[in-house]
Amino acid sequence: MVQIRSGSLSITGNFRENNEDRCFADPQGRYFLVADGMGGQSAGEKASEMAVQIVSRKLEQRVNFDSDSQDKVLKAIDEAVAEANAEIMAVSQIDPTCHNMGTTINFVIAAGGSLYTGGVGDSRIYRLRGSKLEQLTVDHSLTQALLDAGTISEKEAEHHRYKNVLYRYLGTKEGGTGTGARKLDPAAGDRFVLCSDGVTDGLAIGKLKSVVEAADDPQAAADELVRAAQEGGSKDNITCIVLFVE
Repeated sequence: MVQIRSGSLSITGNFRENNEDRCFADPQGRYFLVADGMGGQSAGEKASEMAVQIVSRKLEQRVNFDSDSQDKVLKAIDEAVAEANAEIMAVSQIDPTCHNMGTTINFVIAAGGSLYTGGVGDSRIYRLRGSKLEQLTVDHSLTQALLDAGTISEKEAEHHRYKNVLYRYLGTKEGGTGTGARKLDPAAGDRFVLCSDGVTDGLAIGKLKSVVEAADDPQAAADELVRAAQEGGSKDNITCIVLFVE
């Protein structure tokens, strides 16, 4: 079993009336989730809460965290997220107050001595290994699609009008079509950040790296990332989980 220390923090921020983000760190260190809801009123909160609860429950039912093979874990992950997606869509259609609600989801899962990462939407996962910071997830945003197509530049993407417009998230048919989950071989000293876009909205990637690199404790790193993003002008809810692999 991979030994992981974690720290997490989620705040409403300076510009929102309610917190539509949710995060969960399994007390046994087996899985970690971040969800960023959308939909207005309390619908975004409902969607992110449903995603975290359903995915957590399904993972515990379907994954043997001590011994399952890669194929079994990947299948269980995509099934868990697909079921959360289906339930969010159903509630959205039945409850008028939840119409068009949705949420992102991302995860780090420790199983069978390996780590698995992935997600749907634009909540990101970064890994710091040595001095190299790498983004492990792909944003499912229109801006990223334009960037991938070569239509816009990296510089233009930073402030593009479609930056926060998603083409895949939970609450849509496309949300249940897979998480892009990948298996990673962990190394002692690896550090991971799972975050909603409220973190990167107010924090340059260089600053994120320096905070995680300098921290002696994952909770201190999470606290500092959220504080720095808030002070940096983030206009969204701000949520992150920081993981230290022992």
